[in-house]
Amino acid sequence: MPKSKTSKSLPAEKNITETSPAKTKNLKKELLKNFGFKNFKEPQETIISSLLAGTDTFVIMPTGGGKSLCYQLPAIVSDGCAIIVSPLIALMKNQVDLVRSYSSIDNIAHFLNSTLNKGQQKIVKDDLIAGNTKLLYVAPETLTKEENVEFFKDLNISFFAVDEAHCISEWGHDFRPEYRRLREIMDQINEKLPVIALTATATPKVQSDIVKNLGLRNPKIFISSFNRPNLYYEVVPKVKKELAIKSIVKFISHNKGKSGIIYTLNRKTTEELAEMLVANGIKAVAYHAGLDAKLRARRQDQFLGEEIQVIVATIAFGMGIDKPDVRFVIHYNIPKSIENYYQETGRAGRDGLEGKCLLYYSHKDVSKLEHLMRDKSLTEREIGAQLINETVAYSESGVCRRKILLNYFGETNVADNCGGKCDNCKNPKELIDAKSEAIIALKAIKTLEERFPITYMIPVIMGKLNPQIKMYRHEEKDIFGSGKNKDEHFWNSLIRQMILENLLQKDIEDYGVLKITKEGESFLKKPTSFKVALNHIYETDGDEDEEGADVAEGVATDNQLFELLKDLRQAEAKKRNLPPFVIFLENSLIDMATLYPTTLKELEKCQGVSVGKALKFGKPFVTFIEKYVEENNIEKPEEFVMKSVVNKNNNKVFIIQNVDKKMPLETIAKNRTLKLDELLEEMETIVASGTKLNLDYAIEDLVEEDEIDEIMDYFKGCTTSSLEVAKEELSDGNYSMEQLKIVRIKFLCEYGN
Repeated sequence: MPKSKTSKSLPAEKNITETSPAKTKNLKKELLKNFGFKNFKEPQETIISSLLAGTDTFVIMPTGGGKSLCYQLPAIVSDGCAIIVSPLIALMKNQVDLVRSYSSIDNIAHFLNSTLNKGQQKIVKDDLIAGNTKLLYVAPETLTKEENVEFFKDLNISFFAVDEAHCISEWGHDFRPEYRRLREIMDQINEKLPVIALTATATPKVQSDIVKNLGLRNPKIFISSFNRPNLYYEVVPKVKKELAIKSIVKFISHNKGKSGIIYTLNRKTTEELAEMLVANGIKAVAYHAGLDAKLRARRQDQFLGEEIQVIVATIAFGMGIDKPDVRFVIHYNIPKSIENYYQETGRAGRDGLEGKCLLYYSHKDVSKLEHLMRDKSLTEREIGAQLINETVAYSESGVCRRKILLNYFGETNVADNCGGKCDNCKNPKELIDAKSEAIIALKAIKTLEERFPITYMIPVIMGKLNPQIKMYRHEEKDIFGSGKNKDEHFWNSLIRQMILENLLQKDIEDYGVLKITKEGESFLKKPTSFKVALNHIYETDGDEDEEGADVAEGVATDNQLFELLKDLRQAEAKKRNLPPFVIFLENSLIDMATLYPTTLKELEKCQGVSVGKALKFGKPFVTFIEKYVEENNIEKPEEFVMKSVVNKNNNKVFIIQNVDKKMPLETIAKNRTLKLDELLEEMETIVASGTKLNLDYAIEDLVEEDEIDEIMDYFKGCTTSSLEVAKEELSDGNYSMEQLKIVRIKFLCEYGN
């Protein structure tokens, strides 16, 4: 582990006083005796010595760095019992089981929380009175109960430990108001006892809050590097839900036997994803706060005991879970903050071996997070918005993801490239020299006296007038519009990279106000070359067919082949005087660029490719793919076809039968728990694979006769498969996506078979 360092923003260190041999009892010997390890990790021994010397101690150490040992060993070698405040019941159980596993005495560790009945609580308290227990884990709510405070006053307590200490800060990712009372309660029990506070994630602002709110007295502070060099970080655009789910199932299927965690935003999604994984032969369960405590505990034990491969969870799962061999962590939704993301990805590769961290990103998920904050207080909303903005900036950035993460936690001397351990460094973007634009940004920020955030500064620089700028009359300043020749995307990329390069700093506590650093001032006086990589532009969720659909399969799809297949499809369509989508739909090309079919029989395994379609259009495609595979020495993957929870064949039969009965489309969709656009996509796949559906009865209700003719004529001559393009080019008709989709299905029935 990298050498620990002290944060400049925190109180000065207090020198550790000499500890007596009797108190330390030869720490390495005790480590071997009680935990079976011969040596400490850096800086565990120094931390333990600090605590045993009676010094308040603050430990910031990444997940997997060995934080727990920093209070477990001191508790065991000290007189009395240590009280450890822990925020989650699941975490307490896990920690108690772990301590007991190292000891021959079960009552060496206990937890006291709301899950225990009166009889069980009496057993715990009897062990405490008898002096048998060395570590007592309590919830903050338990510690603050008056009857417990009186009980603890009479106990021989060695010290207090506050685990997951970031919960005390409103700027922390798991703020718990109960943590704010801890100092008051600890003083009531015994104000002279030392306190050790521990966390895996804390920005400089949160670090300062912890020291202040816990009332740590001249603490000895240990901050280890946040770098986890064994983790690979990747952001995958989530354009369509079904493609994202297929991508996840495919990824896990190609990582057989490897343990992983999938984090989602809500309970319903955990259940849906777990069902989908199980349907595809992957041992998986859902985990969320809506399950009863016993079931949650059983599922956690199943995961730890390797009875299941994947746990699909809300953030209720994982805090303090000590499973060293989690090989991947997938975020199906964007997390609420960088701290959340860092801590959750930190559950991968705790044994130091490989860990893959995939984040599926969409603008719609960002909107959902913002919507969830609507009922919170103004302060909470403003803080929450800042934290979400930081996660969005991480997701969209084109620079090294590791550098962004480490910079966020206060580590500034970080290499620009992590050697291919993130998607941006593995596939680096072209750098653009932006020296003159950097000067424009610095001058603008300086002119406005370093009082505004990035969201205000960009419109000023671009010369885009809005009510706020009018209120401050900043349109009258010389710098207004000084960067109008570049777009918002450019300025966003530039300013965020200026922060990474320490030309600017952002005061998060002051809602993101931009400040010029000493390095920024030096740059203004003597400018040098300044190169930037532009942020990624992610498509919004919706009906994108041509652009972006391939990217959602980024984990397993060969994007180069996909583009080449689109060109081939275009050429074949031109030869036959047909629109490209009649040859093959986008999802068919995605499967081809994933499975590499080199025979017509293999081609039939791709979505939307029937025997007839393979025979009619498939030969040039399999010939092209065979040549591509040979020239690029590609090893074809094992056959992968994702099974749906609802049997697709049953769906297909149901749709065909009900269309024959002229059943309203809304009724068909409702009976299969589908949205109308999902039903239309199913229908398009059905007709693309060779089955005709007579939808004239439904089309008449949606589209006028002359409009049908106009759309059909457009499809006859179009050179794109994108309905977005069609909507734009047919804008005079102001057609909805449903109208275009249903007429395209009619077109496929008439011209595609």
